[in-house]
Order: sequence, then C-alpha cells, then structure tokens
Amino acid sequence: MKPYIEARQVSKRFGQHQVLDKIDLTLPAGMIYGLIGPSGAGKTTLIKSILGMEKVDGGTVQVMGATMPNRPVMAKLGYMAQSDALYETLTARENLTFFGKLMSVPKDKLSQMIDYAANLVNLTQQLDQRVSGYSGGMKRRLSLAIALIQDPQLLILDEPTVGIDPELRQQIWAELNKLKATGKSMLVTTHVMDEAERCDYLMLIRGGVALAQGTPADLKRQYKVDSIEAVFLKAGRMQDANHGNR
Repeated sequence: MKPYIEARQVSKRFGQHQVLDKIDLTLPAGMIYGLIGPSGAGKTTLIKSILGMEKVDGGTVQVMGATMPNRPVMAKLGYMAQSDALYETLTARENLTFFGKLMSVPKDKLSQMIDYAANLVNLTQQLDQRVSGYSGGMKRRLSLAIALIQDPQLLILDEPTVGIDPELRQQIWAELNKLKATGKSMLVTTHVMDEAERCDYLMLIRGGVALAQGTPADLKRQYKVDSIEAVFLKAGRMQDANHGNR
C-alpha cells in the first residue's frame, strides 16, 4: 500500500530566507506522525506545502498517490489549520452542517457525524450557541470537529490542542489513537514536548531543517537522554556546532 504522504527533498524559500531545507517525510497508514519544533520552525509551511497551498521551490510531494492540490484527495482528508476559520455569526451546529455539506458528507449521515464530532470535542451542550460567544479553546475544539466531520482517512492537524485544557487534551489524544487503530493516519504539529511522546514517529524541525527523525524511543536511545525535549536540545546544539565548524 502506498504511503498516505510521501515528501522528498522539499525546499521552500521566502526571499532570502530558507524556510524548508530538503525535507523528507513518509506517512504510512495507521500512524500518528508528529512534527515537533518551536514557532517559526517551518512546521506550518511544510503542512501547506504537502496540501498544495504553498508552491515548493524544490522536491516532490504526493498525498494518497496524487500531486496536490487535488480535489478528490482533499475530500478524503481532514485539515485543521493553525488559525480558526469559522463563521462566527453562525452556531457551531450551523458551521458543522455547512462544512459537512462542503465536504460531501451524505445527507443521511450528516446529523450522525455532527453528533459524533461534537461529542468527541465536548461541545454537545454548546452546539446551538453562536460561535461569536465561544472562548478560544472552544473555537479550537470546533475546528477539530470540522476536520473530523467527513470521517477522513488522513488527518492533518496544525497545533490542534493549543488553548485546550489538559483533561480534554487527554480525551482528544485517546480518540486519535482509536482512529489510528482503524487504519487512519495523522500528521500533527505541536511545540508541546509531552505530546511528542504520544506520537508513533517524530520529525524534530528547527529553522526549516529536520534535526532528527525516528520513534520517540529510538530518538532517546540515539541521543542518550530520557526525554524528547532533551533530544531536541541536544540535536539543536549539535546543529549549531556543525554550523560553527563550517
């Protein structure tokens, strides 16, 4: 079976600034792949390049065997952007209905999928409230519900748990693992290091460069440390030292 995402030597530059530098990423079925790094590391640009929202300067990207952007493929994936794109004058239910129709969710399944997605992100009680009255965390949860509305095979989630309380974050990660068990795959960006431990495979990215890649256990063993945060710090120091030696 072909990987859900296959990116090879992806490079992107804005003016004189190299935002992505020869990035390789392969995401097979049934995996949670974490992109870990500080703000401005290149995580969002990489996701936009994968989705075809940013034109790359070098390298190739395929999603489900197709070059993006590709409308039939977009219908099979759920995307949650870093900033919420919601209709604030509408209720959450109306937002979910609108995006569900946009994503071609069958009419007879739409109501069921709205209930499922709202329950997952703990918004059932607030479904009929206007989004303009929502807190930042509630808006993030609604954005995640929208990404799940068409039961996608591939989820691409850019900082999905920002502004979400720890208890609900645990619930969301538990659900992501349940989805993974059914063969779905997730590409998740975060700068929260404890979330890195929940991923099956990680890319540590800084300054557009993939510092290290591997399972959390392999990375800790390779760098002889006991946390992903320590891996990141050590890999960063090694990168700085190598740059200094040039």
